[in-house]
Amino acid sequence: MIARFRALPLRSRLALLVATAVAAAVAVVSTVCWFVVRGKLYDEVDGKLHSANENTPLRAIDIATTLSNCARKATDPADFQGPRSDYYFQLARTDDDRPCVFARNYAGTVRVTAADRDVARAGDPAIEAYRNGTDTEGRSVRVLTVAAVAAPPGGGVVRDTAVMYAFPLAETENTLRELALLLLVVSGIGVFGAGAAGLWVARTGLAPVDRLTGAVEHVARTEDLSVRIPIDGNDEIARLSRSFNAMTAALASSRDLQQQLIADAGHELRTPLTSLRTNIELLARSEDTGRAIPPDDRRALLASVKAQMTELASLIGDLQELSRPDSAAHGRQVQVVALHEIVDGALERARLRGPELSFEADVRPWYVRGDQAALERALVNVLDNAVKFSPPGGAIEVRLRDGELTVRDHGPGIPREELPHVFERFWRSPSARSLPGSGLGLSIVARTVQQAGGEVALAAAEGGGTRAVIRLPGAATPPPSTVQ
Repeated sequence: MIARFRALPLRSRLALLVATAVAAAVAVVSTVCWFVVRGKLYDEVDGKLHSANENTPLRAIDIATTLSNCARKATDPADFQGPRSDYYFQLARTDDDRPCVFARNYAGTVRVTAADRDVARAGDPAIEAYRNGTDTEGRSVRVLTVAAVAAPPGGGVVRDTAVMYAFPLAETENTLRELALLLLVVSGIGVFGAGAAGLWVARTGLAPVDRLTGAVEHVARTEDLSVRIPIDGNDEIARLSRSFNAMTAALASSRDLQQQLIADAGHELRTPLTSLRTNIELLARSEDTGRAIPPDDRRALLASVKAQMTELASLIGDLQELSRPDSAAHGRQVQVVALHEIVDGALERARLRGPELSFEADVRPWYVRGDQAALERALVNVLDNAVKFSPPGGAIEVRLRDGELTVRDHGPGIPREELPHVFERFWRSPSARSLPGSGLGLSIVARTVQQAGGEVALAAAEGGGTRAVIRLPGAATPPPSTVQ
């Protein structure tokens, strides 16, 4: 049953659940209503029987005479029958199952039960026992039984006798049957209407989900990431649509960046590959024709080939670095590292690449949380740029204080209009296109710093040159045994 229910469409399940919930609620309300009305009607009949008990004059002589006649079997109901009444009036004895009629106008006789004899045996006239019963003709009646305790004029006490009053329940039962039928009809209409309303609500409420499903299927079928879902309101469906639009926009942007990266990488690879091909063809032609290339030219060609291969290796390494997702997704170890030690290591490498330059370093201890290898590569890129653009004999100033790393060179600087583009992939200043490099170094720097929760900026320095500023949030100092 559960498997069949889950196999139904969502809107059908919602409509069925609504109809079931309404049916349960209507059934409970209808049942409670029926029992409440039944109780009220029975209370009304019980009130009539109570009034009949209080307003019927009973004398001990009447009770004794009636019992005597019943004992002699001299009482014929036909002899007592006067104008027919709506009430039943009779006596009940503990030792006799036959009713004894004590009124001349009565509706009939009621069957005496053990409950009536128990009331008579108890002998307490303050106890009023109400029950449902039937008369001798099988008609339903409401019965009131009260113990009769009286002293006849001749002496003695009448005991083990009960007075029984009854009222027919035909009208009450008809009313209850009509009410049950009415409640059944109203409940059926309510359940049917609830099911139809539930189906309509489900269709209306799930219309945005249908649009979202259609959009997802369209994207899966056509890979068209330009699809956007109209957003109306601020409910859960609107949030889902907004999230879908944001996801497709991010995927479209990612695909555009990927295509741009491939195009830029192809463009950047074309130049060294063309140079390599030209140099290798010259060497191969020299071997094929037997015409030796002058030693100096041959050394120059081999040096060019080596330089182009180095540039290709560097470019491929940069592309691999940029193609990786976040460090955590690739299992990189993010931990608390000593930034000042990484700066010292990068300075050593920069001194080797620029032996003619002077380095002024003021590095204070600072710990950050990040990937040590990635941070080291980023700082080396920043110092490499400073070495590359510094004039011979120039100075490079490096300062690390309170999480702010400043690298300042005294080169030509970066024009103001070019500053917004310095962190773009493959972007290179026109004045720097003749220098070695792939145009990816600063992109790697920006990405690494952002992954570590920091920020990086380049600006023109006073007096000429460029000032690079990297800010990284600090981390708790690790124990001495774990300091990297």
